[in-house]
Amino acid sequence: MILDEYQTGVIDALRGINLSIVERAAGALLQAERIYSFGNGGSGATASHLAGDMARGCGLQAFCLNDNTPQVSAISNDIKYRSVFVKQVQLYLNCEDVAVAISGSGNSRNVLYAIGLARSKGAVTIGLSGYGGGKLAEEVNIPIVVPCHDMEMVEDVHLMICHMMKKRVLELQQENK
Repeated sequence: MILDEYQTGVIDALRGINLSIVERAAGALLQAERIYSFGNGGSGATASHLAGDMARGCGLQAFCLNDNTPQVSAISNDIKYRSVFVKQVQLYLNCEDVAVAISGSGNSRNVLYAIGLARSKGAVTIGLSGYGGGKLAEEVNIPIVVPCHDMEMVEDVHLMICHMMKKRVLELQQENK
């Protein structure tokens, strides 16, 4: 039955995550001056959720580049959609920041353009992807790849990874008190 297969697939994908890499990502988030997250579609929703959790839950300066609708639509209309994140990275991000790119396939061009600029500015880059990691896994400092070839399962596990990072950031904050 499809429900059993889906449940098993998500559990297997979650078990395939390298937790030491998630640990590195959480440490980088804690050390960031600011966190900028972004992605397309469901990944954009996860990016927004992550920024909210890091800001509200952990007290960190975190922003989702998807969340400024007027800016996103203006860049998309006036320039090109492929520039929607890179233009914002150009404006806001500096070398003390962390950029978190989320792409199920790991091959979203607009995400890759922005992560390339973030790296060239000296920021720490984290990438959440699925499938084989795509180009995103090759371009970031900290690649977190969900070993799964089903987009819905990848997106589900990405949200779980974001919650894992939040819990670890909170734990590290307590340890540092």
